[in-house]
Amino acid sequence: MTKSPDVVVVGMGYIGLPTATLIAKRGLYVHGVDIDQNTVNVINSGSCHIIEPELESEIKEVVRKGNLQASTSVIPSDVYMIVVPTPFKANNQPDTSIVEAATQTIIPLLKAQDLFIIESTSPVKTTERIAKAIFKKRPELKGQIHIAYCPERVLPGNIMYELVNNDRVIGGINEISTKKAVAFYQKFVNGELYETSSSTAEMCKLVENASRDVQIAFANELSLICEKAKIDVWELINLANKHPRVNILRPSVGVGGHCLAVDPYFLVSDYPDQTKLITKARQVNSYKPMWCAEKIQNAKLNFELKEGRKPKIALMGLAYKPNIDDLRESPAKSIVQMVLKNSNNEEHFIVEPNITSHKIFKLTDYTEAVSQADIIAVLVGHEEFQALGVVKDKQILDFCGILS
Repeated sequence: MTKSPDVVVVGMGYIGLPTATLIAKRGLYVHGVDIDQNTVNVINSGSCHIIEPELESEIKEVVRKGNLQASTSVIPSDVYMIVVPTPFKANNQPDTSIVEAATQTIIPLLKAQDLFIIESTSPVKTTERIAKAIFKKRPELKGQIHIAYCPERVLPGNIMYELVNNDRVIGGINEISTKKAVAFYQKFVNGELYETSSSTAEMCKLVENASRDVQIAFANELSLICEKAKIDVWELINLANKHPRVNILRPSVGVGGHCLAVDPYFLVSDYPDQTKLITKARQVNSYKPMWCAEKIQNAKLNFELKEGRKPKIALMGLAYKPNIDDLRESPAKSIVQMVLKNSNNEEHFIVEPNITSHKIFKLTDYTEAVSQADIIAVLVGHEEFQALGVVKDKQILDFCGILS
C-alpha cells in the first residue's frame, strides 16, 4: 500500500472481508485487520478463506492494485469499521467483548474528525456505550469524532451484489455522526441510505432477523402438525400460498447462521417480558433439529426390523443454508452429531459439497452417498442435491422438500 489507509476494517470474516474488498474496489485504500495470521496471509496472497461467489477474483484484483492489505494490527486511518463477531455467553446472554476489545485497540489512534462505525450485530444502546468508553479514555475527543452504527443485511451466496444494492439503515450518536457515516457509505452503496439514531439502527437489525425467525417457526410448526395429521406439508403450503395475502415460508431442519439463530436472543435478553412470541419461535426452531434426528433414528430402527440388517444412511448437508460453506450454528450439523451419537454401528455417509474436509466428520461425495445409502436424509437444500431429482428404491427423509 503506497499511503496510509483511507479505511481500517477490523474483522476479516464473512462480512468484513467482502466489505473491505468492495470499498477497495471503489478506489479507497483499505487496511484489513484480523487476529488470525493465516487469514491475513491468505488475503495478502490475493486469495480468500471463505466461499462466496465473485469474492476471490475481486480480492485478487484489489490486492494486486495495492488497494487492500491485511495485518494483525490496527494502524492510523480516518475511518474505522468494526465488523467482528458478537457471540453469546451462558443463558444466551450477548457477548460484546470482541467489539469492546477491538475498540480499545483503536482508541489510542483516534483523532479529531475521524469516523468510527460499528457494523457488528449488537444489543440496543451498544453504540452509545462504546462512545462513552472512548470518551472516558479520550475526553478531549468528545464532540470531535463521529460515531455511528450501520448493520449489514446481506444474504450469503449473494453478498457482493447485496452489499452494493441493498438499502442500509445508518444511525449516529448525533446528527452530524449520522451525516458523516451516510457520506462514507455513499461511496460504495447504491441502495437507499436511511438516517436514524444509533439505537433505532441497532433495534432494526435485531427486529429484521427476529421477524424472519418467527416466520420460519410458523412453517416449521406446520411441518410438525402435518406429520401428525399425515398431510403433505409441501402441498399444503403450496396451496395456502395461492391466497393473495398469504406467503408461508418453507419448513427446514431449523435455523442457523450468524444472524437468524442468534439475533432474537439480543431482544429476549434485554426485554424478556415483552418477547413472548419471539421466545416461542426460538423454541420451535431450536426443537426442529431434535425432531429431525428422531425421525432419522426411527427410520433406522424400522429398516432394521423390516430388512433384518442395519441400514446405510446418507446425511446430506452440514451448512446452515443452501449453497454456502458456512457451518456456524448449523442445525444440519447438530442433527448429524445427534444421529452419530445414537449410532448402533450403522454406516453413515456425511455429505457437504461446499467444503473439502472437516476436522470431525469424514465427508463423502454426494453421488456416492446416494448410490450406497438405504436411507437418504436431506438436511440442506444444496443445488447439487436438487439436481438428483427423484431417487428411486431408497427411503427418503426430505426435510427440505427438494426430492419429494
